[in-house]
Amino acid sequence: MPLGVHVLGLSVFALGTSEFMLAGLLQPLARDLNVSIPRAGLLVSAFAVGMVVGAPLLAALTLRLPRRLTLVVLLTAFGLGQVAGALAPTYGVLFASRVVSALACAGFWAVGAAVAMSLVPVDARARAMAVMIGGLSIANILGVPAGSLLGQHAGWRSAFWAVAAMSAIALAGVVALVPRTEPGRGAQKPRLRRELRIYADRQVWLNVVTIALNAAAVFAVFSYLGPLLTDVAGMDENRLPTVLALFGLGGLIGTAVGGRIADGHLFGTMYGGIAASAVTLALLAVLARSPVAAVALAVLLGVAAFTAAPALNARMFEVADAAPTLAGATTTSSFNIGNTLGPWLGGLVISAGWGYQAVAWTGAALASAAVATTALASLTLRRRSRRRPGVTCPSTAPASWGA
Repeated sequence: MPLGVHVLGLSVFALGTSEFMLAGLLQPLARDLNVSIPRAGLLVSAFAVGMVVGAPLLAALTLRLPRRLTLVVLLTAFGLGQVAGALAPTYGVLFASRVVSALACAGFWAVGAAVAMSLVPVDARARAMAVMIGGLSIANILGVPAGSLLGQHAGWRSAFWAVAAMSAIALAGVVALVPRTEPGRGAQKPRLRRELRIYADRQVWLNVVTIALNAAAVFAVFSYLGPLLTDVAGMDENRLPTVLALFGLGGLIGTAVGGRIADGHLFGTMYGGIAASAVTLALLAVLARSPVAAVALAVLLGVAAFTAAPALNARMFEVADAAPTLAGATTTSSFNIGNTLGPWLGGLVISAGWGYQAVAWTGAALASAAVATTALASLTLRRRSRRRPGVTCPSTAPASWGA
């Protein structure tokens, strides 16, 4: 695997740490800026909104630009966004810095994936993507808990400074080790109009909804996991980084399991992972007052949710095969629609006075809806295959992008 691909994975580690670390910083951040926990939770949504808008927008705008230069500009903007967050005097400034950072993050994901694909042969593309996704998994295992630990002992702003430093290291790596790559020419030249045609396919939109609902189910709880564990389960706030690390470890296990089985059982992996998330969230709502049960279920949630992730990614690349650039951007946007919706719905539930346990019930309902949309996608595809024999049925559909 070329060193440039590993540098992209390192960059994703910094991006992912920034995106998810607020789950362990909500309480000190809310106290410092004198805002409520639900309002602080909107900072998670702010990043997700930037990702939703930024992924397809920047993928389209940079479709024909020099890729390494684009990566350098986006990573620089992301790092400056972290500095702005560390220095933010008010909640409003911090909110704006999160949106800017998210736009840069989304663009980097879209362009970085294209660069990684161009650096390896066709039969190594899945492994290249696994390196990038691995950076995100390691961010959940190490970066997010480390950010929480820093926030508790050196103030929440120190976590932003740490991510800014990681971004600078990643930037140096991109400049030094990612070779110059140009978009395709001639018949291989990216054409936006051609790629936009994927949005006429109902299967694309069904997968968008399924991804968004699945992500919303997880983030409705993950965004408020700290208060849930401390206020409901009675855990000490100092133990939160360990629980976040365990959640990330569960996610890494789920990604490995899902990646192995999704190739032969695409829809089965989607059903199993999402349904397991729904059951886990329902159990968390019932057993949240038990610290042991709450921690165990948080880990299981990571396993279940990330088991479905490779299959959901694979399904998007399958139904949007004619548009590889926008397929990746659409997947990123879909996940982050859920990352936006989940914390917002969770905040509404908390603000209504229903408590943190009700957030877990909200997540269970969202995951159940994702199971329903998966079933609808499978049924629709089977009907299409009966009308058009050339269409592959869900039970035999390949999933070459399962990471």
